[in-house]
Amino acid sequence: MISESLTINHQLDACGLLCPEPVMMLHKIVRTMQSGELLAVQATDPSTQRDIPKFCQFLGHILVKAEILESGQFYYVIQKK
Repeated sequence: MISESLTINHQLDACGLLCPEPVMMLHKIVRTMQSGELLAVQATDPSTQRDIPKFCQFLGHILVKAEILESGQFYYVIQKK
């Protein structure tokens, strides 16, 4: 995976899934997380570039990182509020 200086507490592999599945899975995992924990998300659906930042903004979570990997996958790190 990606070498990070961040301590990732949870992982979500949403590769191959299409909207709205990645955000539905994201919501389910975030509900189980403790405040301040980090979740790394990998996805292939381009709509996550819009949906995941909106999810964070709407629910008050922090989007720590959002990038496109060399593989073309989308990678996000989210901190639960």
